[in-house]
Amino acid sequence: MATKDNKAASLKITLKKSLIGSKEKQIATAAALGLHKVGSTTVQPDNAQTRGKIAKISHLVEVTEA
Repeated sequence: MATKDNKAASLKITLKKSLIGSKEKQIATAAALGLHKVGSTTVQPDNAQTRGKIAKISHLVEVTEA
């Protein structure tokens, strides 16, 4: 039986700047992360795919460990 300490690492991602004027790929990346409005927050697993998405829009988001 798994214990509560066996949780995988995760990241809390918050959209801090507007997507207005951003490139279409950056808007699509934000949507893929579940970010639609300024101030919206999502929790994503800490893996290579998520890190790559964050790198594409790093100037628009704030990332903390969840």
